[in-house]
Amino acid sequence: MSDSSINVAKFGGTSVATYATMLNCAKVVMGNPNTKVVVVSASAGVTNILVELAHKALTKDEISAYVEQIQAIEFAILNDLGAPKLVADKLLELLESLKQLAFHEEILHRPDLKDSLLSHGERMASLLFSEVLTQQGLPADNFDVRKVLLTDSEFGQAAPQLDGIKQRATQLMAPEIAKTVLVTQGFIGSDEAGNTTTLGRGGSDFTAALLAEALGAQSCEIWTDVIGVYTTDPRITDAARPLPELSFEEAAEMATFGAKVLHPATMEPALRQNIKVFVGSSKEPEKGGTWIVRDCEHEPSYRAITRRKDQVMVTVKTPKMMYAQGFLQNVFTIIAKHNLSVDLVTTSEICVSFTLDNPPNSVLQRLNRETIEELSQICEVELEEHFDLVTVVGNNMHSAAGVSSRIFAAVSDFNLRMICFGANVHNMSMLVSEKDSSNVVKALHKSLFEDE
Repeated sequence: MSDSSINVAKFGGTSVATYATMLNCAKVVMGNPNTKVVVVSASAGVTNILVELAHKALTKDEISAYVEQIQAIEFAILNDLGAPKLVADKLLELLESLKQLAFHEEILHRPDLKDSLLSHGERMASLLFSEVLTQQGLPADNFDVRKVLLTDSEFGQAAPQLDGIKQRATQLMAPEIAKTVLVTQGFIGSDEAGNTTTLGRGGSDFTAALLAEALGAQSCEIWTDVIGVYTTDPRITDAARPLPELSFEEAAEMATFGAKVLHPATMEPALRQNIKVFVGSSKEPEKGGTWIVRDCEHEPSYRAITRRKDQVMVTVKTPKMMYAQGFLQNVFTIIAKHNLSVDLVTTSEICVSFTLDNPPNSVLQRLNRETIEELSQICEVELEEHFDLVTVVGNNMHSAAGVSSRIFAAVSDFNLRMICFGANVHNMSMLVSEKDSSNVVKALHKSLFEDE
């Protein structure tokens, strides 16, 4: 199926938190007749509770209390809808299924059960939102995305199988969107055996982009609680301002280096099929937002500043490294074997330092005794914590005169523990103490965006 007029709209957890916020989303959907697929996250707060239920050893009373919190969120929306019997019955079924999984004695040791439990937030939100649309006069069907979003069996961080998704979307979704709007779930999928899987936190954006790619859509809208992508996190400085446009490359860099408004993988399907991506606020859609496109009219040296918190710095050192061949390869083979992802790297004659992202599955837990022991056989190993990664994102930064000197001048009062520049035309990254990072971002923002 390929219909370039199709739009896929995704709404985040705060956008579908209550009946009132769902009404805002309904207006957005009804305002664009090309919107044929709606992807929703779980209502705000629900996923966090489900994560607690899936990963913590809790007493029966604690489990019951958590389940009641979820019920309260879902019932509040249901009651505002007038509790139509069909929807109420389906919601009660989902809540009963959720409860059984939460009390399952194997939940802490079974990744497949965790994913099944975590899927319930999106499944309940899509059920309720499809009814909101229908009551507002736009007939909508609640579609189970697990029929289409085929993944591998890596529970908790499943990888999409693109050919299977396209084939299933063409067979199962394309005929339906000619007749009605489909409201479906972000974040979840299923493997070949039909087991429920999840794409990892933030995976709803990724889901929307994957469905847009599979359906040959022209655009993919990401509706959240902020007016687009900003020059930096507006919680750090109130001088941050929304950007009217970004290139795919800039957006991918920003997402990778900490911009929470976008999931890093979202850009991949968009880039492959040249799908325009829009980021806006479902609370204030009239204020516009950010368009992410292949080619921007204006590509400045500095576009934005991002911060990624909780970085771990690892330094490996050995006199044997001097003139030694294969040392780096041996180090990174060990790191890769333990599924750890390296960001920045700097080298000298006898040591190598590199950074690792700490959350969500703590690197310090995964960088376990076995990893350290293995590295220690070939070198000395030192771990340092409490760093943040600050990145300036822009264009042709490696070749534009004065770019690096302006950045370094802005942060001259701070200790930069590590710097990475030149490997990519779109960014300069620096590792700084977590206690300094907010002030580093403010200083950079003032110099690059406020003193223009």
